[in-house]
Amino acid sequence: MQTENANASRGERWRWLLYVALALGGGLLTFVGARAQQKATDEATFRKIIDGYCAAWSTGNPDNPARYYAKEDGLVFYDVTPFSYHNWKEYHEGVKAAIFDNMESGSLTAGKDLKIRRHGTVAWTTVSMHLSEKTRDGKNVETEIRYTGIWEKRPAGWLLVHEHLSAPLGGN
Repeated sequence: MQTENANASRGERWRWLLYVALALGGGLLTFVGARAQQKATDEATFRKIIDGYCAAWSTGNPDNPARYYAKEDGLVFYDVTPFSYHNWKEYHEGVKAAIFDNMESGSLTAGKDLKIRRHGTVAWTTVSMHLSEKTRDGKNVETEIRYTGIWEKRPAGWLLVHEHLSAPLGGN
């Protein structure tokens, strides 16, 4: 009788361990699936944002990309020219004077290599970009740009709180 009870008790333990293992496995699969869905959603969201960002800058009017930027003082934005800006107003005026006042037309396009890394309400993106510009004096300029954007989710949506653009030395 004791042997039967011991065998039954062992069987109950194994059944209980199997239930726990199945529950943990199911929970893990749910987590992995949710994480994959979040990544896919982030990729679609930021692809749309980056494409809109490029289209806004391609208009040649710095008022158009303003909606992508946080506006408080103290935020640093590194550009290809000049070196840096410390708030959106400074960026707006600087890009207008350094680039747009000399540009007849231009287009900024993002590459297919967009990478997104997100932690809660902060995300950073990296992507290669290509700038095609025709200057007012008739020169055509083609520039490859490396782009990093730090985005913060706010009630109005994702806004840039820092960005860094750079061009490889020698223009390649």
